[in-house]
Amino acid sequence: MDRFAWTSGLLELGETLVVQQRGVRLCDGEEKVKFDSGVLLLSTHRLIWRDQKNHECCIAIPLSQIVFIEEQAAGIGKSAKIVVHLHPASSNKEPGPFHSSKYSYIKLSFKEHGQIEFYRRLSEEMTQRRWENMPAGQTIQVNKDPRAGRIRAVGIVGIERKLEEKRKETDKNISEAKEMVELSKSIANKIKEKQGDITEDETIRFKSYLLSMGIANPVTRETYGSGTHYHMQLAKQLAGILQTPLEERGGIMSLTEVYCLVNRARGLELLSPEDLVNACKMLESLKLPLRLRIFDSGVMVIELQSHNEEEMVASALETVSEKGSLTADEFAKLVGMSVLLAKERLLLAEKMGHLCRDDSVEGLRFYPNLFLTQS
Repeated sequence: MDRFAWTSGLLELGETLVVQQRGVRLCDGEEKVKFDSGVLLLSTHRLIWRDQKNHECCIAIPLSQIVFIEEQAAGIGKSAKIVVHLHPASSNKEPGPFHSSKYSYIKLSFKEHGQIEFYRRLSEEMTQRRWENMPAGQTIQVNKDPRAGRIRAVGIVGIERKLEEKRKETDKNISEAKEMVELSKSIANKIKEKQGDITEDETIRFKSYLLSMGIANPVTRETYGSGTHYHMQLAKQLAGILQTPLEERGGIMSLTEVYCLVNRARGLELLSPEDLVNACKMLESLKLPLRLRIFDSGVMVIELQSHNEEEMVASALETVSEKGSLTADEFAKLVGMSVLLAKERLLLAEKMGHLCRDDSVEGLRFYPNLFLTQS
């Protein structure tokens, strides 16, 4: 922690903000310090930490002081962390919160997730070393202490080890990708072979195969952090996986059905109802092909942007006219949708004046509005 210096938190000339994350605690090695909950900002030149409550409490460390970084997985009751190994503090360093430290590393504890994305962006900055492109008058001096060479050697070994691990992980992913490609080709060939002769049971079985694969890379808080950015990415992914099921169900699904379908596809990365609603509220503003609709009763549904309300009401009127009268249960069985959506469709037709109701002890029954069809 003795490498940190007090700062105003403002970006300097030529410095660009890369990413930021709330709810980050700083640790001096293995020891907790008073910097408990703040916003961690990564720029092209520095790591900046600002207290969430007291914005005047702001400290920074230049990226040139970092030897290498590594990830530390979350545990029971423990947040995921990024361990940042540092060069020794330079003699001409600006004043900071600590004069000395017995540790040569700090830990960034992510209490609100987002560590995966932050680690990726920090790794990119360490590789690109954009701070070296600053004008000479603004460069931050790097420690020239002879001991730094020894530590740097350890850092290079650590980096080489990390690169080797990444290479093995990449080879493994390529192998799994080949298996997935072979599987998809196999399913595609089976469909082609049975084209025109495929039964309904086989179609359902093929769909279950595809559904069991789930979402290959589900959007999570660990990847995108919390807040608007997470919900925007989640909305885009929802649009991708819901369009086909919506088209098969007549262009509309209740939010409950959507919740079950999405979590079935996400596997272990389950989505909370609150996150689903927040993501769905962004569908229309992001100009995606879906939108969230809330009926007068408070029922929430997801529907295609192309979903035509007048056609939906006309279809309901035609079905009720053919049968003389229908309850929501009877209508749901005829059109193949949930009772909840069937009732909302009938109520909408009633609101537009095409149907009228008989609410008795036997339940709610809808009839064609003869005042519109007969004089």
